[in-house]
Amino acid sequence: MRDYYDILGVSKDSNETEIKRAYRKIAMKYHPDRNPDNKKAENKFKEAAEAYSILSDSSKRQQYDQFGHSAFNGMGGGQAGFRSMNMEDIFSQFGDIFGGNNPFESFFSGGRVASRAKTGGDVKVKIKVTYAEIVNGGSKKIKLKKLKLAEGATFTNCSMCGGSGQVTKVTNSFLGQMRSTSICPQCKGYGKVINHRPSGSDKNGMVKVEETIKINIPVGVETGNYMTLESQGHEDINKTSGDLYVFFEEEVHEHFSRYGDDLLLQVRIGFSQAVFGDKIEVPTINGKASLKIPAGIEPGQILRIRGKGFPRLRKSGRGNQLVKIQIDIPKKLSTDEKKIIKEYHDITASKDIIFEKFDD
Repeated sequence: MRDYYDILGVSKDSNETEIKRAYRKIAMKYHPDRNPDNKKAENKFKEAAEAYSILSDSSKRQQYDQFGHSAFNGMGGGQAGFRSMNMEDIFSQFGDIFGGNNPFESFFSGGRVASRAKTGGDVKVKIKVTYAEIVNGGSKKIKLKKLKLAEGATFTNCSMCGGSGQVTKVTNSFLGQMRSTSICPQCKGYGKVINHRPSGSDKNGMVKVEETIKINIPVGVETGNYMTLESQGHEDINKTSGDLYVFFEEEVHEHFSRYGDDLLLQVRIGFSQAVFGDKIEVPTINGKASLKIPAGIEPGQILRIRGKGFPRLRKSGRGNQLVKIQIDIPKKLSTDEKKIIKEYHDITASKDIIFEKFDD
């Protein structure tokens, strides 16, 4: 798999603006509308979108810089949400780069009429989820402000396009007459314009309303994942609603952190526990678990508790809980403790020093 920085043609110290500019340039060059039936161009377009989805996210970029592509193997597909990354998904996620409410009707289309049915605008919301909610699932109620068609609004056929929603332009060139069809600029493709606007509505006969909806949290979700609720977005003048995109963001936990499907925890143990070994209880998301500390453990060693990590999104099984062991060296000792440590030091001092090559 190619390096994400190489794909976008940027250096590892590039800032967010430089990365966005590089992605936009590549997306414009290899956009499918500019390269019809060109599978190679489509693959380059998707490849650039995947690279941008990682490098534009500070946390994912940090993981990629440290671990490379392996940081995202088997993870929850943050850049593609709960669907495969097709063209519509890419623009739903990155449309703000190019501007416009509907990227499929942008300048990339070369003036041809978009084939998608007209709908109201999409709504995007972000909700925070706890580690417990990610492991166990759950639901949240959120309030949405949306546009709806006002009661009593009436419309008439558009005078510019005659109700077709399209206008045709004919130009003369050395090749002869060139005919192009585009969306009507007056009615925006709907074929009709406002005739009666009720009080309190906007120029299109729409009013803002607030609704409360319930969001079910899929187990195993992670920051960057999103789900689509169809027909939960803004209405248009035909009372056809766009979609609602719900983006998930993990709340910071007091003790735990996350790496893919694994749960990370650091534990400090005493010097004697490291020397002789011990059996301790450590916290998990849903309670506690027993952990055996082997005798002679070294600082930084990682122990594994199987099956105590995060559920795998849309897959069976769970990750593990990884416990990094640190050894607490006492700074203050009692007289008896000093005596015991001194006796141990006198016996082992000549054995304790080991010379090794410096590992950078």
